[in-house]
Amino acid sequence: MKAQGTSITADKPIMLSSGTSLIKTLVEVRKTNQGTFTRAPLMLHHVITKRFIAAVHLPHVSYNFTDGNPLGEGTAFGDVQLMMKYQFLRKDAKGKTLRAVVKTLQTFGTGESLGLEHVSFVKHQSYQGIVLGYEASKYGISNEIGYNAIEGSDQDAFTYRIGFGLPLFKQVYPVNQLNLYFEYHNNWYTKVKEYELHYAQGIQYAIDQLTFDFAVLIPLVQDIALKEQRD
Repeated sequence: MKAQGTSITADKPIMLSSGTSLIKTLVEVRKTNQGTFTRAPLMLHHVITKRFIAAVHLPHVSYNFTDGNPLGEGTAFGDVQLMMKYQFLRKDAKGKTLRAVVKTLQTFGTGESLGLEHVSFVKHQSYQGIVLGYEASKYGISNEIGYNAIEGSDQDAFTYRIGFGLPLFKQVYPVNQLNLYFEYHNNWYTKVKEYELHYAQGIQYAIDQLTFDFAVLIPLVQDIALKEQRD
């Protein structure tokens, strides 16, 4: 299983050994009808026990509004996130594993009031979900289902994500692997009766203890407010 890194834009229930700490980032460049926005978080993860992980995400945000917003262009500190996951299911067999975790992601309104969901919204958000994943030597599948509630907002959303991982090299140790990821994101905004579906095509190179990721997210369905639609 060590030859496959984590999903790129989705999540996985695979955990490292207890006591392990990780430092990583995943820079998002989002282009919408409002402008172009970049979120670059410093992500600090620590595996407390073999079943429990805690993390904090400290984001730097840059923005360039092109729709006449008086904020114009600038940089800011975004909304801090605290994440915790607990693994409640693990079934291992030769060359394959099935695992599941419960997950909570708390987003605090520490950023500037940009009105950008998951970037800088300045409202407390509480996400609860379950991640179920199956991995074998030839492929991996990850599912996540959850609900995100936003204080004082009508943007509460029910979310379902599914991702497929395809390793292109044979498994070796030390790790030297090239993976393709095919990921789908569904969001149903329950209060405003809106829906969006995105597809993310990703590629990942894993070597030893490092992974390098790149993905392009393509909007397939955007039955949402025009200003928030992605290009």
